[in-house]
Amino acid sequence: MVIVISEVMKTFTSFAALLFIASVAAQNPNPRIGKWKLKQDAPPPASNIMTYEAVAGGMKVTVDSVSASGQKSHWTYTTMLDGKDVPITGYSTADTAAVTVVNATTNEIVYKKGGTIAQLATNVISVDGQTITVTFNRTNAQGQPVTTVAVYEKMP
Repeated sequence: MVIVISEVMKTFTSFAALLFIASVAAQNPNPRIGKWKLKQDAPPPASNIMTYEAVAGGMKVTVDSVSASGQKSHWTYTTMLDGKDVPITGYSTADTAAVTVVNATTNEIVYKKGGTIAQLATNVISVDGQTITVTFNRTNAQGQPVTTVAVYEKMP
């Protein structure tokens, strides 16, 4: 009888621990999940919407944009946030992305084209969770470093 009660207590303790871990994970979701709009001065129809969706173990990133001349772009990839290259669909600048979590607010992304680094991006979410600032670093055709910064605001 003592052995049976001991096994029941072990099972109960394991189950309680799993519930606790699940509840903590549910209370601390990835703050990037949702839609984000690029803050820009370009006149309509120009727009850039970045969408993050939760997937098991990672997130799906989708970017939908329209240039000032009306040209549409749609590209996407799914990352496990482990620094490994994953394929990008629809992006002319790169064919893979590798996302690494630096800390609770910062992700680093390495974009590659044909196995060569095309661009590095540092993605930082604000403490209040309402803006994402992405700093892009690349080299232009003349071999000079180019840095651009994009600020996205969380959409309702």
